[in-house]
Formats: sequence, structure tokens, C-alpha cells
Amino acid sequence: MPVREKVTLTTLRSRKRAHKKFSVLTCYDYPCAVIEEQAGVDVILVGDSVAQVLLGHHSTLPATMDLMITLTTAVRRGAPNVFLIGDMPYLSYQVNPDDAIRNAGRFMAEAGCDAVKVEGDGRMAGTVAAMARATIPVVAHLGLRPQAVHQAGGYRAQGRDAASARQLIEDARELEAAGACMLLLEAVPPEPAKIVAESVSVPVIGCGAGPYCDGHVVVLHDMLGLSSGPLPKFVKRYADLRGVISTAVAQYVADIESGAYPGPGHCYQMEPGEAASLEGPVGR
Repeated sequence: MPVREKVTLTTLRSRKRAHKKFSVLTCYDYPCAVIEEQAGVDVILVGDSVAQVLLGHHSTLPATMDLMITLTTAVRRGAPNVFLIGDMPYLSYQVNPDDAIRNAGRFMAEAGCDAVKVEGDGRMAGTVAAMARATIPVVAHLGLRPQAVHQAGGYRAQGRDAASARQLIEDARELEAAGACMLLLEAVPPEPAKIVAESVSVPVIGCGAGPYCDGHVVVLHDMLGLSSGPLPKFVKRYADLRGVISTAVAQYVADIESGAYPGPGHCYQMEPGEAASLEGPVGR
């Protein structure tokens, strides 16, 4: 298989100018990273959603820096040529710009990221500017912000009225001016998302933000049918791997109980003639 050309920020900017969409998926481990690389995914986000998707928490807040660095490093090994975004976990960047730079630097230096993602509105512009001055490419996450779910009163779509939509658009422009290299809009109606995508020069990733963004992201486990519970309305399920895995595990259990597995074809063989020496009484 030919080696892919490395996807860079220049690549994604060129795609935006050419009105050519790019694909984004979450990933949390090496095997899935290999699959996504080989399938041609352009951008991988190692999201703090791992706290919910793989660890069973009710929110993204329990994700830690050390966990995120470990997972992101594994994903980079499996997908060396994608554009890799590390998701800054809760309180790794909100306290002060120095913490933000220090923690983002770990994603860049230890995990080999191409950018980091932070959640926030225009009030985060100062921190984004400080990180950009420190040569850290920052993806600014607007709209529904899972780390602020308690403040927002739940997982709710944003920008659904004209006033909040105008504020979203203004925040997007402010964060671009502060130095954000990309924007991510989550759970936003198509109308304000279209205005943002057309009014900023940086690539815009949509997550349930309609068809007008430059790239689109969903959680891998959602689109593969591995997630439990209801899916967000914007997710298209491309496979039912939960059903496939459930059937396979149930068959394994049945084969163990019936003795059908392991069979002769699943055993290692002794060297020729050696088994005969085991016949008869075994010495103490």
C-alpha cells in the first residue's frame, strides 16, 4: 500500500479554498487509528469523549492529561499521516494561559499532535492568543461545549435564536483573530454555521452543524453502532458492530459450554513421538 502524503494545516486550508470537504473522526487507540489511516480519514480527533465512550462516565470531565497523552501517542503511532488533534481536558487550559501552554506543549512534544482543541467562546481569545504566540496551533470549539454542560444545564443545541446565533458568529471571528487555526462548531443550526464557515478564512469543522462546514466529525463508536443509548440526531450509523460483536461473544460462550471449542485445530502439537513417553504412570 502506498504511503499517504501527510495531511497538514496547509492541506486543510487548501481544501477550504477549493471548497473540498475533509473527513474527521474520533479515535482513542492504535488498532482503530491504523484502520482510519488506511481508510483515508483526513483528521483524527483524540477526544476527551473517551471518558464517556470507553470509560463509562456520564460526562467528559473525568478525562485527565496523562490519559489523553497516552491515548494520543498510541493514535499517532497508528496514523502517522493524518492531521492529529489532541483534545485539551477539563481545567488543563481554563485556569491560566501558562497552564494552557504547558499542557498543550505535552500534546505537541510527547504525542506528536498537529494541533490541540480547546472549548470556549470569545472570552477564551486571550488564552488562544497566548497559545498561538507560543507556536501552538489551536482549534477553538464553539457551540455546545461538553466541558461546560453543567453550566449550560445539559446537552442543548446552541445558536437556535437570532441573538445567540449572532453571538456565536462574533465569537468565531474573535477567536480567528486571536490566532485559532481552525474552528469546531457543535450542535449548531446550519444557518449560523454557514455564515461562520463563509466569513472566516480558517477551516471550520462541523459536529452536528449542517452541511456547510469545511469538514465534519462524529464519534467513531457512534457511527459504527458501538455506543449504548440514543445517538445524537445528526449521527448516521454506518454499521452495527455492537450486534456483530454480541453475536460473536454469545457463540463463543456457547462453544465453550458445549465443548466445541477449543477443538483439535486449536491446539499446539508435541514433537513427533514425544507424546508416547507420557503414557503410563507419571513419576513423582
